[in-house]
Amino acid sequence: MNLYILRHGIAVERDASSRGKDADRTLTPKGERRLWRITEAMAALELSFDLILSSPHLRAKQTAEIVAEAFRARKKPELLDSLTPESDPKTLIEHLHGLQPAPESVLLVGHEPYLSGLISRLVSGNVGLAVELKKGGLCRLTTESLKCGRCATLEWLLTPKQMELME
Repeated sequence: MNLYILRHGIAVERDASSRGKDADRTLTPKGERRLWRITEAMAALELSFDLILSSPHLRAKQTAEIVAEAFRARKKPELLDSLTPESDPKTLIEHLHGLQPAPESVLLVGHEPYLSGLISRLVSGNVGLAVELKKGGLCRLTTESLKCGRCATLEWLLTPKQMELME
């Protein structure tokens, strides 16, 4: 399985527009523009996704929807509470493991530090691996058998600036 892990784009700060709720923060116009450029780089890498899973937090949902639109996805992104910042990655891994038929390529859209912790857990078996996923950053992991522990290989991790150079 190919796991692509994308951190949401640049979002507004907590203020009156989000009523102070972290989950209600939207992407900024700059964040949206940058994500469209990132999708161009993703297309240049010839990526494809059988499934797009996203945190239900608004900024992640918007990020997943931009990717789905850019890739003309047949299905809408599926929203999972197990991709929210306070979730336990074991729940996400169990969800992925239970998918039938098993997808070949999955895009996960979420937040930090959850995503870097997930990457660390899957690559090293614990959360001690120092990984930094920038807003709009993309990572590719490969795994033969997904489990909650060391099971994946880090193929690459790209920053938004690196992806913008690929267009």
